[in-house]
Amino acid sequence: MKFDFLSESDQAYFIHKASTLVEALPFIREHSGDTIVIKYGGHAMGDPKLAKSFARDIGLMKEVGIFPVVVHGGGPQIAEKLKNKNIDSKFIEGLRVTDKDTVKVVEDVLANEINAEIVKSINESGGKAIGLSGNKNTLISASKLKIGVKDSDSNIEKIVDIGFVGQPTKVNTNFIKEHIKDGNIPVIAPLGIDDEGNSYNINADTAAGFIAGELEASKLLLLTDVPGILDQDKKLISSLTLDDASKIIDEDFIVGGMKPKILTCVEAMKKGVNKTTILDGRIPHSVVLELFTEHGIGTQIYS
Repeated sequence: MKFDFLSESDQAYFIHKASTLVEALPFIREHSGDTIVIKYGGHAMGDPKLAKSFARDIGLMKEVGIFPVVVHGGGPQIAEKLKNKNIDSKFIEGLRVTDKDTVKVVEDVLANEINAEIVKSINESGGKAIGLSGNKNTLISASKLKIGVKDSDSNIEKIVDIGFVGQPTKVNTNFIKEHIKDGNIPVIAPLGIDDEGNSYNINADTAAGFIAGELEASKLLLLTDVPGILDQDKKLISSLTLDDASKIIDEDFIVGGMKPKILTCVEAMKKGVNKTTILDGRIPHSVVLELFTEHGIGTQIYS
């Protein structure tokens, strides 16, 4: 036998590898030709090994006929840069208050530093990525985000100005599709621009969901630092219907940043995205595991 020169453990290893490829084949066929938007952030972006595995996942997607679009965050890196410049960070309802000085730092970190790093990593892994900033080429049109905060004494909701924090209103999908057609993997910094030329910092989850909806992507993946949506017993909910996801948002056990993530998924699906998944980006090759294995990982929301 050809395997006679291998130890039993080595034989088992290669057989397992072959089985993995066979298992992946029907899912590769299923997703071939699909546009899939991936929000990349959190611990996965700060760990060099995880960053490399993510880049390889994205390159693999492209090689098997999928059209990935990456939208990235950068909160920790922005916070560090602001600290180095002695600019205080203030948050209201989980959103960074962004004045003119802050938005310049945000733009520099997102568009010039993080974006370039991700593009380089994907290209070094064999992909063909191109960096795009949402506030250039009218890629993401935005308006000032208005948020209501309840006064603790009167319980009256007041509209609070948090500066240059935006909400997307339109995406130049033709610009993105042209890059996809040219064989590129778009890597998008979540910045927006209004009619007066003001740049806005946009939450990366929000931007990814909006872009997925505008592109009518087949799937939206949100990489996080938790396994997915957890129930009241802190156990993973592996799947939810769109209706159930819409209802679960108001449950007491949905806390912190999970609520807006679920809302992002729901809104994206209402705009035509077929499925969304909230998954743990701390797991190596989490994207491949979600797309190309029978059970996937994280919490999938489906129609």
